[in-house]
Parts: sequence; C-alpha cells; structure tokens
Amino acid sequence: MKIPIIYNLRSLRQRPVSTLTTALGMALVVAVFVSMNALANGFRAALVGTGSADNVMLLRKGANAEMNSGVSRQTASIVAGFPFVARDDANQPLISAETFVVVPLSRVGGAGMANVVVRGVSPQAFVVRKGVEIVEGRQFRSGAREVVVGVAYAKRFPNSEVGQVVRFAEEDWTIVGHFAADGSSFESEIWGENEQFMPVFRGEIFQSVTFRMKDPAAFDGLKETLEADARLQVDAFRERDFYANQSEMLARILSFIALFVASIMGVGAIFGAVNTMYAAVASRAPEIGVLLTLGFRPRSVMSSFLLEAVLIASLGGALGCLMALPINGLVTSTTNWSSFSEVAFAFQVTPALLLNGMIFAVVMGIFGGLLPARHAAKQQVVDALRQA
Repeated sequence: MKIPIIYNLRSLRQRPVSTLTTALGMALVVAVFVSMNALANGFRAALVGTGSADNVMLLRKGANAEMNSGVSRQTASIVAGFPFVARDDANQPLISAETFVVVPLSRVGGAGMANVVVRGVSPQAFVVRKGVEIVEGRQFRSGAREVVVGVAYAKRFPNSEVGQVVRFAEEDWTIVGHFAADGSSFESEIWGENEQFMPVFRGEIFQSVTFRMKDPAAFDGLKETLEADARLQVDAFRERDFYANQSEMLARILSFIALFVASIMGVGAIFGAVNTMYAAVASRAPEIGVLLTLGFRPRSVMSSFLLEAVLIASLGGALGCLMALPINGLVTSTTNWSSFSEVAFAFQVTPALLLNGMIFAVVMGIFGGLLPARHAAKQQVVDALRQA
C-alpha cells in the first residue's frame, strides 16, 4: 500500500521556509548549469550555421584552418571549370576564392583589443552563401577601397556606421554596407574584394575556395576527384562540417566547465536537501509511527520521503530554468581557437537544455533524499510513537 502524494504536498506546505530555501539552492545550481550550456549551444550554433551543406570548401592539402592554407589562382580557375560546380542564370560558376586574415582592432568604449577576421571575397560570395544579405547600405564596388561589415561586428567596434572609415593594414577602408548571415560567425567579420586585400596582406594567393555543388548528394565522389587531382593539391570539406568541427573543442570545454561547476555547487545543494529531509524525518517521527501502525510498509515510507525530496528538487529545477530563460538571445563573444578571432553569438536556451536542467535537479533530489528516506523507513513503531 502506497502513501498518497497529497500527504507529501501537505507536509511541504507546513514547512515553507525550509522547502523554499532548499529549492532556491538547487535553483541556483540549475541556473548555472543551464546558462553555461546555453553559452556552449550558442557558440556551436554560430559556427555550424556558418557553413552550408550545399557548399564545398577547399584548403591546401594538409591544412586544417584557413589561416595556414594557401590556394593558387590556377587551382581556383581549374576548379571553376569542373562540371559538378553549380552555375547561375548567366552560366557563371558559383565559386568564391577568398583571402583570410586576422587583424587586431579596438572594441567600442575602449574595452580592449580583439582579433577580427578580414575576408576578401569575390562578388559571387553573396550568391554562393545563401544566408548572406546586405541589410544596410550596399555591396562594395570592384576596384575600390570599400568593405562591408557584419551586423555583430558593427555593434561591437567603433566607426562601424555606413560611410565611416575603418583602418587596418595601414590603409583606410570605407564601410559601405552592413550584412547579416543568419546569426553565423560571418556576422563578426569584415568583407571586401579579394583583389584589393591580396596585395596588402598575403600576396597573390587565396586561403580557401568555396563553391556550390550542383548535386550535394555527390559530395563523396567529387571530394575523391578533387583530392586525387595532382594539379590541385587540396583537401575538400563540406562547408558545414568544416565549421562544425571548428566549434567542437571550445563547445566541449564549455560543456565540461558547466558540468564541473554545477557539480561542485550541486554537492552543497545536496547537503542542504539532506539537512532539510533529516529535519523533516525528526519532526514527523510520530506520523511515521502512525503510518507504520496503519499498515504502510517501511518501503512505502521510504518512497514517500524520497518523493518529497524529488518534489523539492523539481521546484528548484523549475525555478532555475525560469532564472536562466532571460539570457536566451543575449549576445556575447568569445575567441574561436581555430582562427584566434572574436566571434559574437547569442546564448541559446533550448527545450532540450531545460529538460536536462530538470533531470539534473531531480538527480540532486534523489541523492539528497536517499539517506533521510532510509532513516525514516527504519524507524521502530514504538520508538516513533513515544516521541509524540
């Protein structure tokens, strides 16, 4: 025979201060756990969203990042002629040979320096990458010292308005537009014409070549063709996979830190739950004696007190999730260790993350309530009734 849940609910209402104190301790742990994982989710989403499953990215053979890659003009021209490269309505190949350089710039408000990606692209880049669009101003003109900046960059660095000038590589570049890229890491970059950037940066060489596939399902075959061609000396990556791999290291570190910090805080919350439940057992010893006298088995008494601890933990979990919700969409930045550049992104509090937070709270409740529940189940009827 099981003890009705209403008994536990009435008991919790009779101890509002200790119940809320314990629940709030668990709420703080859950809020930290959810917030740190939301940070990892946001960073991962920003980089994964940078790439497209329809695009292929080529780097120099053996290179694992754009910074240490080099692709010649001849290679880019050869690739543009392959039949598996998609073409636009004018029968022009959808391919963009790009330069990639990281430059230090001052943040807005004198908040120190940050490394920013300066990417030289071809005019086709805005077509090859479907999510990129000019949202203010216009695209840079060929042959001019003009650039467009991502909307995330514009919010974090000075002199970013359309018509203002940004200085790097000992040159002045006029900002003629802002572009959005569906929240991806591209929004933290400066884009200009590759032919303008090559002479002032790394010479007559590109760092990567990106093209749209005519048939995305044929990636494995074209990858083999490209990497086997002795003229090219390149490695081929599906663009989305390339950027997803860049996010893995830091995302895993952030997730580990979230679990580590939450676990340390969770130990304190568990001890709080243990104290609360032991106090509940001590104050309700006569009730336990009555329950045992009425025929409730020790196993039912143990389950009842364990359920009570889980209810407190669930309340704390729900409060913690509510505390973490306001950070959803909050924009922050960190360093992408693959390029050593700053990437702005938004915290992402997902339903799955909230569920994990609730599970984490319930686990704390089980650990915090197990010993007091066993203690309650081992009460002797006579000794428990004598405390009445």
